[in-house]
Amino acid sequence: MAAANSKDLYYATWTTAWGPIGAVAGKNGITRVVLPHYVMQDLRELLAWEHPRAKCDEGPFEEFIELSGAYFNAEQTDFSSLVCDLPPESKFSGKVLRACREIPYGQTMSYSQISLAIKAEDSARAVAGALSRNPVPLIVPCHRVTYADGTPGGFSAPGGVNLKSKMLHLEITGA
Repeated sequence: MAAANSKDLYYATWTTAWGPIGAVAGKNGITRVVLPHYVMQDLRELLAWEHPRAKCDEGPFEEFIELSGAYFNAEQTDFSSLVCDLPPESKFSGKVLRACREIPYGQTMSYSQISLAIKAEDSARAVAGALSRNPVPLIVPCHRVTYADGTPGGFSAPGGVNLKSKMLHLEITGA
């Protein structure tokens, strides 16, 4: 996931109640989020390897560090204030990610509901495809998108559908 101008990139890793989390940011906002799954040192090495010219600095992530800590401590959290470098709104994936970002904490939408929200009826599979490439999970809460019957569906983040189910459970039950 290298950016065009990687010298303007920053990355950081930090600890949450669920384990280490990491992120990468550029001049247009956060570009990558890695959810808890890795050992801290492995996560640092992964981000440094993916972005060899990026500077390790928590400064650009202060608000995200605070919000993610609260989230994984089962506090209702709103990430809408965080700036992300998403595809343009004119692209299908940009529409999908922005619609997903509007799903409130503790609530879900189905893939087909998102396709209706972006006025692209019968595109539930394409919505799922766009969400499978979500570079900023948690900030764009793709874990809140389910199949029409309410079952979790897929989750491309490390930890897969088990992590998605655990995150949904945290939001719904507070545990």
